[in-house]
Amino acid sequence: MTSGIPADDFQQRLTEVAEATEKTLDQLLGLSPQPGETLRPKRFMEAMRYASLGGGKRLRPFLLIETARLFGIEGQGVLRAASALEMIHCYSLVHDDLPALDNDDLRRGRPTTHKAFDEATAILVGDGLLTYAFDVLADPATHPDPAIRIELVLALARSSGIGGMVGGQVLDLEAEQAKEPHTAEAVIELQSMKTGALLHYAVIAGAIFAGASAQARQALSDYGKALGAAFQVADDILDVEADTEALGKKTGKDADRNKATLVASLGLEAARKRRDTLAAEAIAALDSFPEGQSATILKEAARFAATRKS
Repeated sequence: MTSGIPADDFQQRLTEVAEATEKTLDQLLGLSPQPGETLRPKRFMEAMRYASLGGGKRLRPFLLIETARLFGIEGQGVLRAASALEMIHCYSLVHDDLPALDNDDLRRGRPTTHKAFDEATAILVGDGLLTYAFDVLADPATHPDPAIRIELVLALARSSGIGGMVGGQVLDLEAEQAKEPHTAEAVIELQSMKTGALLHYAVIAGAIFAGASAQARQALSDYGKALGAAFQVADDILDVEADTEALGKKTGKDADRNKATLVASLGLEAARKRRDTLAAEAIAALDSFPEGQSATILKEAARFAATRKS
């Protein structure tokens, strides 16, 4: 896949967005209570900050911010929405790492939240981040139009809930207990929920902010679905090919736990081919972008999702 913009330029923009998201999360997760709150327990806030700050690619915020930027929409409201989305992602990682689920000790190169604090605190950190994400989205500081805020909240609830990320996690747990080999079709459906739904939301949220046309939203939806699928296949491949230090978490665990992955159902070479095909589909979805803006940076994000090393 040839690059539309220099890799260094893309990486610089990715870093800039990550830093802006980090700053916004730092502010949102401060100790000072918000109107209607009584207080923010100090140790609990330390745990929430531990789970949310100081790591990660911030790809989901990047996609939301860059999609909104495609339509000329920027500012603190978009950053707040991007940070709310990242809170949902971080909560899911905290809960996924718990002993009852994936039982991981390492995340982003350091002890997981339940190891750094304790299991009860980690459960509550996830609960707190999940709840606070919707608080942030519903606040007029995110967008003055209540209709926009409602649409953002509803879409995130659908993407992160029963028929999205959480439902995908349920299917993932059920797959671990399966006696029969995982079919590629079942794995694709599972991954579209567990991982793909939030990545898809990121680009749709940017379009919601902009009041984008139905045609533009459809192009972005096609892009988001293909990118989300490519991202997860790349993750499956990294679990086989990367080392723990580079990845920042334990590798080789998918096969040990009978995880439903496309590497297991298709084989490594076919999984690589599907990853590259999906990235190309994501890029092609933006080739005739109806608004006439350059979607080059979003195309580069699809390449990044497929070729990343961590």
